[in-house]
Amino acid sequence: MTRFDSRRRVSTYTSAWMPTGDETSQTVAGYVGGGNNAGAFLASIDKLTFLSETVAALSATFTSARYNTSQLANSGVAGYLAGGYDGSVLSGIDKITFPADTKSTLSATLPTARFAAIPFANSGTAGYVAGGGNSGGNLSAIVKLTFSSDAISTISATLTSENRRGAGFANSGVAGYAAGGASDSSGNLTRIDKLTFSSDTKSTLSATLTSGRRNTTGFANSGTAGYLGFGDNDSATVTAVEKVTFSTDTVSSVATLPERNQGAGFANTGTAGYFAGGSSDGGTTAQTEIRKLTFSSDSLSTLSATLTTGRRNTISGFADCGVF
Repeated sequence: MTRFDSRRRVSTYTSAWMPTGDETSQTVAGYVGGGNNAGAFLASIDKLTFLSETVAALSATFTSARYNTSQLANSGVAGYLAGGYDGSVLSGIDKITFPADTKSTLSATLPTARFAAIPFANSGTAGYVAGGGNSGGNLSAIVKLTFSSDAISTISATLTSENRRGAGFANSGVAGYAAGGASDSSGNLTRIDKLTFSSDTKSTLSATLTSGRRNTTGFANSGTAGYLGFGDNDSATVTAVEKVTFSTDTVSSVATLPERNQGAGFANTGTAGYFAGGSSDGGTTAQTEIRKLTFSSDSLSTLSATLTTGRRNTISGFADCGVF
């Protein structure tokens, strides 16, 4: 069990919500679904229980085997898996309801089918799916999923440019961030866009990533910092784990991962984030490794538990940190 200071909202990169007051958080689990392995698309969803750091596959699966799906959570309530690619670019949204981990499919869909979009959430309120790609090229539009009604809208704010394969994370109750990615017009990006939740307005940080990266993933220790890791550019993998400190919106490099891209990320906010799966730059071998970043020290370790199958092209994961 993890305790937090009073009057702080908390999140994974997909966001977990905490009301004001002196409450105790019940940490639960992180999830990563879909991807591909040796050319085969995956429909399965793995669950990492935070307390025991053990992994099991859910009995629930995606509506269809797919990869490059955007994953986000309304902590204590449900996780969402939006869009992706299963041979066609998808607009459907699957929902995993906590704690039973049962799957349903929303009647609402993304207004434009997309894959490799950038997800983040203001848990308790709404999730966002930003950018992505489809058969016509990359997108800049930001789609909003209101959790109370599971309704979809497109907000007026957009990413600075069309973008896919970037990292998303959130300081829940405050702002979401879209970092890095790839643009048709600008190549691999160092830019970090920020969406302020109270007004759904977008700004761009003056701070940037140390190098352009795509095929990256993110998570957050909400109230403190967001992190991104994995990724590549036109010449090599990018191994640095970069940290965006929320109080100052400044960027620093804090750790180094092995050469991986196209993996997943999720967090047990207040405690640790996890980088899962992925592949080597240019490789087709999907990995099962799970690396843990302990927030108190920003240090990396490798879990003895692994994913139930190798997964690459997962783009993101999500987490349930319980109801507070």
